[in-house]
Amino acid sequence: MATGTAFGKTILIGDQFVLREVPAIVAALPFQTECRVERVAGRGWTLDDQRKEVPGYKEKKKSQQADSIDHILEVMGVDLTETGLKITYGGSLLAGSGVGASAASCVSLARALNDEFQLGYSIEEINRVGWEGEFAYHGVPSGVDNTASTYGGILRYWIESGEKHFRQLKIPAPIQIVLANSGVTADTSKLDAYVESLEKQDPQGFARKLDDIRVQSDAMLDALETGQWEKVGEIMTANHRILIEMGLSHETLVHLCDKAVAMGALGAKVTGGGRGGYMVSLTPGAALQEKVATAFESEGYKVIRATLGA
Repeated sequence: MATGTAFGKTILIGDQFVLREVPAIVAALPFQTECRVERVAGRGWTLDDQRKEVPGYKEKKKSQQADSIDHILEVMGVDLTETGLKITYGGSLLAGSGVGASAASCVSLARALNDEFQLGYSIEEINRVGWEGEFAYHGVPSGVDNTASTYGGILRYWIESGEKHFRQLKIPAPIQIVLANSGVTADTSKLDAYVESLEKQDPQGFARKLDDIRVQSDAMLDALETGQWEKVGEIMTANHRILIEMGLSHETLVHLCDKAVAMGALGAKVTGGGRGGYMVSLTPGAALQEKVATAFESEGYKVIRATLGA
């Protein structure tokens, strides 16, 4: 028996456009998915998914999850024709769209299999397997989610001439955030087709928006590394306005973001692919974080409290 863990994540900017070479800034959350694998009698694999979830998330992702597990086993060369394997998921990460739940399941499984079958994979190879597993969920994954899930910390992630790059960032002090789930489970595998339709409808307007987001991403990088929290928040909110215009938010997410800012959050936006899932708000200080989180919970929303850079 062996166990693997992997982080959840929140993306502060660049969410939907990494494959179009827009740099993203992603932060691992201090919550993890844990995967335990155990050899049992029989053949093939069985799954016991004990993760806490946004209601309905696991059922909606069930077939994609099965395809992902099959592909990871194939990529890692794990042959289950002579032995059975029980896979059990758990951990502290609330499974829902927008917090890298699928990437965390892929990476944690890769780590558990690596230990159980003594495959000797490096961390880079674990990250690659996590990316392979994400195809079932995302179509063509950018690699940003599995990279944050594998390495942790705050990262700038970008693709240039088809090559993936990332570097870990240091911020001058920890900063509190609140994430709230809209209750809408988005099908991220359909996101690429939707974004392509936006580009076809208005190529020049689409290109201008991507240029604006590139500028925002560079500005946020500087603001994060120098601790300019108000500027970080302003960029988050401005970026969300672009995503709303592009149809990549959701009316519930807009409500949550507006409510957070009205209560004192420095900024708020959809996080992840969008059109459902989570939003993230910048709430420096334990008091403000608790105020915003409690207000969301009083309306019945699932909430994650986290501190970046801790």
